[in-house]
Amino acid sequence: MSVLFFLLWIILNGKINLEIVLFGIVLSGLFTLFVYKALGYSPGSDIRFFRNLPLMILYIGILVVEIIKAAFSVMRVALNPQVKPDPVVIEFHSGFRTDLQNVLLANSITLTPGTYTLFQEGDHFVVHCLRKEYAEGMEESSFVKTLRKMKLEES
Repeated sequence: MSVLFFLLWIILNGKINLEIVLFGIVLSGLFTLFVYKALGYSPGSDIRFFRNLPLMILYIGILVVEIIKAAFSVMRVALNPQVKPDPVVIEFHSGFRTDLQNVLLANSITLTPGTYTLFQEGDHFVVHCLRKEYAEGMEESSFVKTLRKMKLEES
């Protein structure tokens, strides 16, 4: 965390000299101490973040691909008079223990065209889908599989 604060300090200053570096080190340390004390952040959070970074990048890639695929599917429903919306509301349990995993899943579902998370409490989800086939296999979607691989235990 301190290193990221220091790099941000250097970038925002636009130049490097001894005064800026020393002042940046002190401020980075103070910001890190504030984050640890006031926000309950811990060094373990940094370790988990960097351990999960490749999976998070993969997750973002999967999300972008799913959004594009779903957008074309919804366009087909909107532009083709033979394809009618067949809305359905489904309920499922994700099985995730952490709030972060459940919120990431809920937001990913909502960001994907044709689906909307109506309700999420704990691992219980209620999702509206524009068509029945959008709801099929939602409990084992690529989002869920990738989130299961992440180690996001809460401290």
